[in-house]
Amino acid sequence: EACRTPRLGGHVNACDDCGRTRISYNSCRNRHCPKCQGAARKEWVDARVADLLPVPYFHVVFTLPPGIAEIAFHNKAVVYALLMRIAAQTLQAVAAVPGGGLSPGRSRWVACRPGFFLPLRVLSRLFRRLFLTALADVFAHGELRFSNELSHLNDDEAFTRHLARARRVEWVVYSKPPFGGPDQVLAYLGRYTHRVAIANSRIVEVDDGHVAFRWKDYRGNGRDREKIMRLDPREFIRCFLLHVLPAGFHPMRHFGFLANSHRRDRIGLCRQLLDQPSPAGGQPQAGKSQHRQSYECPDCRRPMHRTGITVAPVSPPRPSSFWCDTS
Repeated sequence: EACRTPRLGGHVNACDDCGRTRISYNSCRNRHCPKCQGAARKEWVDARVADLLPVPYFHVVFTLPPGIAEIAFHNKAVVYALLMRIAAQTLQAVAAVPGGGLSPGRSRWVACRPGFFLPLRVLSRLFRRLFLTALADVFAHGELRFSNELSHLNDDEAFTRHLARARRVEWVVYSKPPFGGPDQVLAYLGRYTHRVAIANSRIVEVDDGHVAFRWKDYRGNGRDREKIMRLDPREFIRCFLLHVLPAGFHPMRHFGFLANSHRRDRIGLCRQLLDQPSPAGGQPQAGKSQHRQSYECPDCRRPMHRTGITVAPVSPPRPSSFWCDTS
């Protein structure tokens, strides 16, 4: 609630044309804050769009069955990291993402078949085998913890039987070319990776007894889709915290030629092999700087720029110690 309020301080923006000034209060920069992730999302999407190559792309989604998802709920940091690592290993074992990749000697680009990425059943079963093997390994090293209704999984034999049941279930893997191109998928991902469970604009009413918020029922049509749900405040907070990631967890990771350690060099090589000219240097950074420092003046609609004047944080008022006895 302190985000973009006097409690965090701020800075002064001024219009060079009409002289209008305004105070912009600082953001909390918490990644779960619904107010201050818009700029970060735009910068991330712009940077990823700048890395796109002139090749087909595929939207691939790996899911976990319910029996494994409940293990993830009790061990978020371990299982989420495992999910990302095994998904990357699965793809690297059978192909590269996007629809093609560098040859082993990095001397040519190897493209996939037009309109086809991988057989989903092969992808699903390889992912299942690799994930369950890795999950058994982290359990053997004592990295998993269980409590309450899953406390029985602390026993070796019970955990082995649980994995055996998951091995008999078909794991769902989705892979299709994006209808609107890779730019649309990146914009879609940005809305999920840079926002929390619910925006402030969806909250209709809050009091001591309930929290009311808007939600969409996709089984309905038109205006019937939007409905109001009321929850007890404790239940609302519980549901909200389900979407909060473990401290220090990185929800976006890059593998293969997009790995951060060599991304610039490998993307440059891919563009060279694909005869694609490299974009002018500094464009993403220029967009980042302009997005952060330029605002529109409400009077003359000209750009406002940040000045060197800062506003000190204001501490919240302390509760009054005055008590009036009306008896």
